[in-house]
Amino acid sequence: MTTPRPTRLGLLDTLRVGVVGLRARRARVVLSALGIAIGIATMVAVVGLSTSSRADLMAKLDRLGTNLLTAEAGKDALGHEVKLPKSAVAMVERIGPVEHATATGNVDARIRRSDVVPEERTAGVTAQAARPDLLRALGAEVDRGVWLNLANERLPVTVLGSLAAERMGITEPGEKIMMNDQDVVVVGILAPVELVPNLDRVALVGFPAAEKYLGFDGHPTTIFERSTDSSVADVRAVLARSVNPGGEGSVKVSRPSDALAAKAAADEGLTALMLGLGAIALLVGGVGVANTMVISVLERRREIGLRRALGATRTAIRVQFLTESLLLSALGGATGALLGVAATLVFASVQSWTPVIPPAALAAAFAATLTTGALAGLYPAARAARMHPTAALNAT
Repeated sequence: MTTPRPTRLGLLDTLRVGVVGLRARRARVVLSALGIAIGIATMVAVVGLSTSSRADLMAKLDRLGTNLLTAEAGKDALGHEVKLPKSAVAMVERIGPVEHATATGNVDARIRRSDVVPEERTAGVTAQAARPDLLRALGAEVDRGVWLNLANERLPVTVLGSLAAERMGITEPGEKIMMNDQDVVVVGILAPVELVPNLDRVALVGFPAAEKYLGFDGHPTTIFERSTDSSVADVRAVLARSVNPGGEGSVKVSRPSDALAAKAAADEGLTALMLGLGAIALLVGGVGVANTMVISVLERRREIGLRRALGATRTAIRVQFLTESLLLSALGGATGALLGVAATLVFASVQSWTPVIPPAALAAAFAATLTTGALAGLYPAARAARMHPTAALNAT
């Protein structure tokens, strides 16, 4: 006579038993799955939003270019302000790889909305002289009105940065402001200049007009140059010496796009922090799942004892409760992934970003969900499997 072998449940039967176990405790299942969902939603949203933000930032860098260098007048060894030569732009243009060079110069002028405003109330707006080719070098645009050109750069007209226009209360070109005691007509308002944001706070006038009406000495303060991408490092090495021969130590050379690249790096650090918070939320959700499964084992001791008495093996009991734990976590993970994707799509659309959700992030989130479910279900499953059929049936 052969000893009968215990019957093993198939995969579909195991899943069906697990689903029945969860459906019997719907309220508790929903609350436990919610903890998992919050953790997964946080992780997916953080990765999606940070990836979308970086993609938008990198697109801006590609559009604006990383080949812009600036050379700015500093101070000498005695702490005195250095004046760059008037021929600085021409000298920079002689550098072989340089494709374009232009300049701005600080102008000592008090800017007011009108002559009835006290002279000391300048609204935080400063004046700079600019060349007509400045916008082309910076990749900037005029939001309203026109830019400086060869016809109006000699006239008492100005183009305001976006923030300067807001502070002065200027909404449309054609209005007048005061620079020192000179009436100046606003002919244009710039869109925000992403590479050189300090230009958003200034009033720009032509070099000839600044010299004629505002006492400008004609010396540039900042040189902007663009060169080929492959030669940026070489140009950077000789730019200060070309701008101010013999006084290169007083010239500060920088690349504005580095600030945007640093911002992307800062975003990565913030992403790591937020992912840590998401992992903590996921851990808390896992504790909730473990708690639910432990209580489920205690409440279902008679069921476990009956199944054992009818021939269910310890392995079958262990697999049953582990399956319930995995299904509970998968339910929370799927819900959380959907919530995270929805949050990314909504927020990206509000920020005018192109939403980017890496498939690897979704795969990692689901893997984390299953891992959490497996770990949370190990102890309850083992505890259920160790129950003796007689003791379980006699439990009150």
